[in-house]
Amino acid sequence: MERLYTAGIWTVQPGREDDFVDAWEELARWTLDNISGSKWARLLQNRDDETRFVSFGPWESVDAIEQWRASPGFQERVERIQSMLEAFQPGTFELRAEARTER
Repeated sequence: MERLYTAGIWTVQPGREDDFVDAWEELARWTLDNISGSKWARLLQNRDDETRFVSFGPWESVDAIEQWRASPGFQERVERIQSMLEAFQPGTFELRAEARTER
């Protein structure tokens, strides 16, 4: 079971939502192709406020996350994304509880 995740709450400038999604997808694809320890990534958009997004994905270790965040490829892509944002709250989280169904 995955226990370690990175997540972010993104507030995008109005009208830049599609540009942000494209840039986020490019960051996610680059990460999966180039950084060991990343497993998958998801981006959710708030249905009531289209400028608000949440991203998250599991990681194998804290070291992998630190290497990812320190890499020039990450820095370059995040810098591009920042020009589209009003706010960003990143974090590293550990799974504490889970509920599932087999349906």
